[in-house]
Amino acid sequence: MQVAIPLYEGFTALDAIGPYEVLSRLPEADIKWVAEQAGPKQTETNMLRIAADSSYADVPSPEILVVPGGFGTRRLLEDEPLLEWIRSVHETSTWTTSVCTGSLLLGAAGVLNGLEATTHWASLEQLEQFGAKPVKRRVVEQGKVMTAAGVSAGIDMALRLVDKLFGPEAAQAIQLGIEYDPEPPYDSGSPDKAPAEIVKVVRAVSEQMERDFEAEPAP
Repeated sequence: MQVAIPLYEGFTALDAIGPYEVLSRLPEADIKWVAEQAGPKQTETNMLRIAADSSYADVPSPEILVVPGGFGTRRLLEDEPLLEWIRSVHETSTWTTSVCTGSLLLGAAGVLNGLEATTHWASLEQLEQFGAKPVKRRVVEQGKVMTAAGVSAGIDMALRLVDKLFGPEAAQAIQLGIEYDPEPPYDSGSPDKAPAEIVKVVRAVSEQMERDFEAEPAP
């Protein structure tokens, strides 16, 4: 089963690695790290590189597409090589998925028109510009399209995919294998739960980080 995870400058590491850790444990999983041109891609924090080993042309029809998010998505909303590849892959995929702001790329490719979808809470309203219906849920499934909210929600989404493909026992086995048993020290993982002053600070910091990223010259 071929799983394609596109990489680009400015992606969020866990958006890609979280689903990878789950899906790579599927029987005969074939994970393809994909970019317009093969080579290393930098995360949005500029502290980690992951190498794309395949080009879009090398991976025309994966069974599963997982599009990660990150500040770099904003530069790609009109990137036709990537968007055309997403459209083409979606035609034959078994599942087309995204994590965090990766859903904005699905939207820009026309995949989310008329569908419910989710993304990182700070970008949720942006989905409307692509004809999607924003939903404040951790994972949203619409036909063969599955979108996950911010970052860690990609693990939940991937486990749901395993359930759909191989049943709940397989999903539970993988969850146990990676010991995904979260007990966060604070119940502040969403803006509905976090103190208002924390939400304000995080939003401001995120917006500044995005401005700083956009101010950097594109590679």
